[in-house]
Amino acid sequence: SGEIKRQLRRLQFRDDLFAESGELDQYRDGFTISQIDATTDTVEFTNGLVLRAGEANGDVSESDIRRIQIRETISAHLEREQALFARGIKVLSLFFIDEVVKYRDYDQGDTKGEYARIFEQEYELLKAEYLSELAIDNEAYRKYLASIDSTETHNGYFSIDKKTGRDIDGSIKQEKDAETGRKVGVSQDVDAYDLILKKKERLLSFEEPTRFIFSHSALREGWDNPNVFVMCMLKHSDNTISRRQEVGRGLRLSVDQHGDRMDHPAVVHDINVLNVVASESYKDFVAGLQKEIAETLSSRPRQATEEYFTGKT
Repeated sequence: SGEIKRQLRRLQFRDDLFAESGELDQYRDGFTISQIDATTDTVEFTNGLVLRAGEANGDVSESDIRRIQIRETISAHLEREQALFARGIKVLSLFFIDEVVKYRDYDQGDTKGEYARIFEQEYELLKAEYLSELAIDNEAYRKYLASIDSTETHNGYFSIDKKTGRDIDGSIKQEKDAETGRKVGVSQDVDAYDLILKKKERLLSFEEPTRFIFSHSALREGWDNPNVFVMCMLKHSDNTISRRQEVGRGLRLSVDQHGDRMDHPAVVHDINVLNVVASESYKDFVAGLQKEIAETLSSRPRQATEEYFTGKT
């Protein structure tokens, strides 16, 4: 028909993409899998091309990139969840989106937007894959994962139009940043934060099926949920301040089902790990942010001594 339809395929060593794709020209020259390396998460083809997990090559649309991001987020979530479930820690993932309609589209009969549809498709595929590979003796987590429906495990928190009761894009107000003096866009989504804050204890319970949260724009400083382990940036942002606010939403010490903070020195760094799934530009920013934080922290003393505080206000 002249259009390319993306398909997800499970391939193995020596499979030829040219044959698998119904002889598409794009895969004519040397696209036979010559090596799959699980330790480096790479696939190599006979023509020398090496692809890493999460990377795309060739004719890739914006929609394809977003699909890859959503898939990587679900994958990272399931890995963390499997590792922390036995400790009684509920894992949450947070998606930042730039338009509510991409998640909740009221022109559609089921009100599902593009991202909600992609999420459910990818979640079902990855859920089936994880269940097939789970150890037989991991019965508790297997039962938990199998019991949650893909349509019930994601939810959106946005401003609500008081007349129609529908979710809308929250307003963004230009405010001056205290540190830099520059004007930055700050979300005014008060209703959305209230909704998350009021349901915080419920969200952290295994009884609540919601594990993936979709939110519009940069969250305000007041929003806080300690169990966000994965963040996905399905939005374009070149604003350093808003990025710091966004990353800050996930920089919290997690709590278990009893509300106890996971801050024991022996495990604090193993448990409290934040995954950020983003586009290349955001990746560069995160690398710079980590370098900046490391440089700032290196000058601090390891221990709060009397000498350190002497003469300081």
